[in-house]
Amino acid sequence: MLALRNVDVVFDGVIQVLRSLSLEVRPGQVVALMGGNGAGKTTTLKAVSSLLAAERGAIVSGQVLLQGQDLTNADPGDVVRGGTVQVMEGRRVLHHLTVEQNLRVGAHFRGERAEVAADIDEVYGYFPRLKDLRERTAGYLSGGEMQMLLVGRALMARPRLLLLDEPSMGLAPRIVHELFERVAEVRARRSMSVLLVEQNARAALRIADHGYVMENGRIVLHGSRDELERNEDIREFYLGLGGAQGRRSYREVKHYKRRKRWLG
Repeated sequence: MLALRNVDVVFDGVIQVLRSLSLEVRPGQVVALMGGNGAGKTTTLKAVSSLLAAERGAIVSGQVLLQGQDLTNADPGDVVRGGTVQVMEGRRVLHHLTVEQNLRVGAHFRGERAEVAADIDEVYGYFPRLKDLRERTAGYLSGGEMQMLLVGRALMARPRLLLLDEPSMGLAPRIVHELFERVAEVRARRSMSVLLVEQNARAALRIADHGYVMENGRIVLHGSRDELERNEDIREFYLGLGGAQGRRSYREVKHYKRRKRWLG
C-alpha cells in the first residue's frame, strides 16, 4: 500500500530531519511508528500526506509511493483524493460547527449525497456517542469526543490509508482503549491500512501488525508485533516492563547501547 524509499526531509534548506528513512505499510495492515519526542515521527506522516511545504520543508531525495504511484512532494489535495487522509495531533476540530457538520466537511469533495449520508450513519455506528451529540457545537466536546470526531471525519473521505498522529495524547486509558478498538474494527471492515504514530507503545502494539522504532530521523528497529513485544529494550523502555532498576531514563543508555547494536 505505502512505501517510503530512502526519504530525506530538509526544512528551510538546511535542517535535515529524516535521513534515508524507509518503511512499508502493506494492504490492510496497522503499522505503528514509535519513538521519543523529536525522533521525526510527525515529519514522516507529513512527508506521506505532502504537508511539508506549509512548514518550509521538502523531500529532497527518495520516494513516497502509494500503490506504486509516486506522491513525493505532491499536491496535498491530490493526496487526499488519492485515498490518504491524516488525522493531525492537537484536537483540530472545526470548533464553531456542529458534530455532523464536521463529519460532512470530511466528505467535501464527494458528490454522492446518499452515500455520504450512509457513511455518516456508519460513523455513528462506530462512535454512538457522536450520534447523541450530532447537534452539539464541536468546540464544547470533551477531548475524547473530539478525537472520535476527528477519526470519524477522516473516515468520511473513505481513505485507503489512514494516518493517525498521537491519537491517545491526553486521553484517559479507557477512552484510548475504546478509540483503538474502533480503529481496529474499521480496518477490518473496510480493509483499510493505518500508519499510527504513537508514544503509548503498549496501546499501539495492541492493534498493530508491525512496528518501527525511530531515533534521530532514522529507523533503528522494526519487526512484527510479537517480535517487538519480546524485544528486551522495547519491553523495558517503551512498555515499562523488565529490569529498569538503576536507570533513570531511556535516554541515558540509548547513545551507547542502541547505536552500537542497531547502527553499527
